[in-house]
Amino acid sequence: MNMLFIWTLSPQQRKDWSLHREWRSIRFSQKFGNVYMISKANMVTYRGPTMVSNTLHACAILLKRRKDWDWFINLSASDYPLVTQDDLIYTFSTINRNLNFIEHTSQLGWKAEKRGMPLIVDPGLYSTIKADIYGATPLRSLPTAFKLFTGSAWMVLTRPFVEYLIWGWDNLPRTLLMYYTNFISSPEGYFHTVICNVPEFAQTAVSHDLHYIAWDNPPKQHPHILTINDTNEMIASGAAFARKFKHDDPVLDKIDKDLLRRKNGSFTPGGWCSGSPKCSEVGNLDNIKPGPGASRLKDLISRVALLTNLKQNQCK
Repeated sequence: MNMLFIWTLSPQQRKDWSLHREWRSIRFSQKFGNVYMISKANMVTYRGPTMVSNTLHACAILLKRRKDWDWFINLSASDYPLVTQDDLIYTFSTINRNLNFIEHTSQLGWKAEKRGMPLIVDPGLYSTIKADIYGATPLRSLPTAFKLFTGSAWMVLTRPFVEYLIWGWDNLPRTLLMYYTNFISSPEGYFHTVICNVPEFAQTAVSHDLHYIAWDNPPKQHPHILTINDTNEMIASGAAFARKFKHDDPVLDKIDKDLLRRKNGSFTPGGWCSGSPKCSEVGNLDNIKPGPGASRLKDLISRVALLTNLKQNQCK
């Protein structure tokens, strides 16, 4: 299974990531020939629909650049891997490639009033100067033409579903995109509402984002910051990624050492390593050496996919 990476970092994000420990890995990984950096980034407004438009932009470039990929995974600078790339590639090469991992629910709770009914305007849609979203009046009623879903903004989407989002042959993705243009925190609803209102794709939706995230109950706007005290829970979750972390928190060093087998100043080792104990050279890209992380991730996917097969955790 091939992996293709598209990076759509805004100028501010590039500044933040220059301090991030993964930035060197991103620059080095361009040697693999499957990494593309979008140099002219679009404006992104926190909680605004420009976050969705940037994600769809990355999806469109993936479809244009290459055809031999199976899943789209969106990540941010606040995410950190709990498995190696070899673990990830190996695990996903063994599972049903029609599964979309997107945590979702139709139980909107407080989000119905606080997210679904307010009307907002995102200045990032028309301005080159960064500014926060602002509200408009009056409030609107909830839609009756489609059912709203919400969930995690982090997801793993299949190529067929990505194609549907971009090409939208029955126009639903475009209709919902216009609706979510005035929706607070639209990344937590747009993709979920699209997939769950299309029977063809609803049956492929697995309600899990493959992340370890520590939320309040009920969830607030932001999750808890993870620390070294959360390590055991992160490992036990079997998740592929975790978030959020403070810059250079000691827990990241522990993840590097215990889970990624990554030494100081080196890259996460994989079967491709050649010529140096620090993996400074690219060898055989087809050589995959999965570790314990692959077993943890595969167990998690097996559990959540089983619930989907039993129709217990699917677009409800």
